[in-house]
Amino acid sequence: MADRRARLTFHAARIATAIAVCAAVACTPEAAEEAIDATPAARAQPPAPAESFAPGPPRPWVRATLEPERDPKLDTGPRCTVSAALVPACGAWWGVAPAAFTETPRTRALHDFERKIGRTVDIYHAFHRGEQIFPTEEEMAIAREPGRRRMLLLNWKPDWGHSWAAVAAGAMDGHIDRLAGHVNAHFPERFFLVIHHEPEEEVRPEAGSGYTAGDFRNMFRHVVHRFRAKGVDNALFTAVFMGTPKWGVKPWFDRLYPGDDVVDWLGMDPYATPDIRDFAQLVNQRSALERGFPGFYDWSAEIARDKPLMIAEWGTTTPGARQAAFFRSVSAQLARYPRIKALVYFETPKAPFAGGTIDTRIDAGRAALGAYRTLGHRPMLNQ
Repeated sequence: MADRRARLTFHAARIATAIAVCAAVACTPEAAEEAIDATPAARAQPPAPAESFAPGPPRPWVRATLEPERDPKLDTGPRCTVSAALVPACGAWWGVAPAAFTETPRTRALHDFERKIGRTVDIYHAFHRGEQIFPTEEEMAIAREPGRRRMLLLNWKPDWGHSWAAVAAGAMDGHIDRLAGHVNAHFPERFFLVIHHEPEEEVRPEAGSGYTAGDFRNMFRHVVHRFRAKGVDNALFTAVFMGTPKWGVKPWFDRLYPGDDVVDWLGMDPYATPDIRDFAQLVNQRSALERGFPGFYDWSAEIARDKPLMIAEWGTTTPGARQAAFFRSVSAQLARYPRIKALVYFETPKAPFAGGTIDTRIDAGRAALGAYRTLGHRPMLNQ
């Protein structure tokens, strides 16, 4: 409650500054944003989260339609609800996979990131594979930290050691049943569950390979049906693709989509390489090669018309001056893409990417950190 009130107070101060800036000169929203960022008041940030916490009890609000707390002195607009599928009616969730590919303990990595940005994230992102059991004790504690509201986004590759076709035929049913029992017994909160993210580069289109687009689709469907049959009704099944034209032009790409009946959210994992100029290009890269590709945002609107869209991983691939400009482009352009309901940053000092490595840290430069902090405090990213 205190954390939310501090953030609302921060937004009110920014709105007052914006009015003053644009009263003096005619300006665009983007120009006002840059002018606000330059003022001393804008650089003041709400207090960061505490470093340590004791886990709280399960949260009942995640099983029903939500109406977040509002301060009537600061929030006089329409009430913004959150659906049972965790879709916010206004704006989008803000999340992170912190310090990925490092040995930093997960809770400390999350707290370090939140101190940098001056706010609590809405979504904590973690990864699992094979016969691991999750959510872990640490992940449950992160979701239940008193005074903070976080949701879990958990990726799972059930095919670790098996082909997609084998999982679809039941090779992991015993573990799915154990995992379902764990979730039912220990974690009633709603959470996002991604089944094998970024399958595109693993597709082998030859019949019988065990890794065709149809095999992926069948695996995803089988896993979801098995979980549901075992009583798991709080997992929001999420299909996440790389979403780049390189794969979107392939004749089999559409066949990867598992189907509306087993997909709650659709996601993509785009990265701002040096050739990506802004957020609009990042989320909707087009191609005229082969069969053509309209861009992931437009493609997803056709293949999964009623599904909310998540940017499940994103980041700038090299630190430097262009980071700040890119983060400002997110602020300026996100409203053009209203189906995007969550953005989850992938923060790492060094991770494998396209045959090389990337550094997505937001604090490699002062300007970049300032732009990211400003972005994260925009009202559209605060539910």
